[in-house]
Amino acid sequence: MGRLTGKVAIITGAAMGMGASEAKLFAQEGAKVIATDVQIEPLMNLVADIKENGGDIIGLQHNVTSEDEWKAVIAEAVKAYGKVDVLVNNAGVSSPKTIANMEMDEWNKVMDINLNGCIIGMKYVIPEMQKAGGGSIINISSIGGIVGMAGTSPYTAAKGALRVLSKSAAIEYGKDKIRVNSVHPGIIVTPMTAPTMEEGGALPYYQAYTQLPYFGEPEDVAYGVVFLASDESRFMTGAELVIDGGWTAI
Repeated sequence: MGRLTGKVAIITGAAMGMGASEAKLFAQEGAKVIATDVQIEPLMNLVADIKENGGDIIGLQHNVTSEDEWKAVIAEAVKAYGKVDVLVNNAGVSSPKTIANMEMDEWNKVMDINLNGCIIGMKYVIPEMQKAGGGSIINISSIGGIVGMAGTSPYTAAKGALRVLSKSAAIEYGKDKIRVNSVHPGIIVTPMTAPTMEEGGALPYYQAYTQLPYFGEPEDVAYGVVFLASDESRFMTGAELVIDGGWTAI
């Protein structure tokens, strides 16, 4: 306990799944959390639960593709807590489409949320981290950002770009003590992955590539994100934290 005491963290896509687990664990470890999502009802339920357990958290409705909303979220964090130490770019959407059957509107939507939303967040949070004397940006990518995955081309393209963007940002802002790392989950059981497992026929594919005899839970990723947010990882930047049950070991 207390690994994040004194830190102020913004976590996007926090209403459910990995983002919700990250928000809970951050609060348990002493962080002041600004949790955001477009889905306000489950987000407020999460906020109430964390507050009941003694956590310090604010919930804000937030479309990560909007520059104005990013500015408002960061301004609210600074107003409430005086600074921003950590940004977790967790918000994302999936896209079960191959290149040939993909519509460009869908491509643009996935890029806007999974990549552009992260770039906008970094653009506006970095000046606040510079004022604070440093910070940690954690971009939630995917194993699809490291290796190819069939049937989800827009998603893997966005996550691959986010991986390299993280490295470029790490180089640009290392002198300011701002660390930027990417996290690459494998198959994590969340509301986003459950439909493809149960209805999309992907379960045998996932089982074949995951080397452990079980899939990950959101908490498995949250523990890694806490590590990157904490001072325990103070010499890590531009790195990839892979949490995939052995998928990319093949």
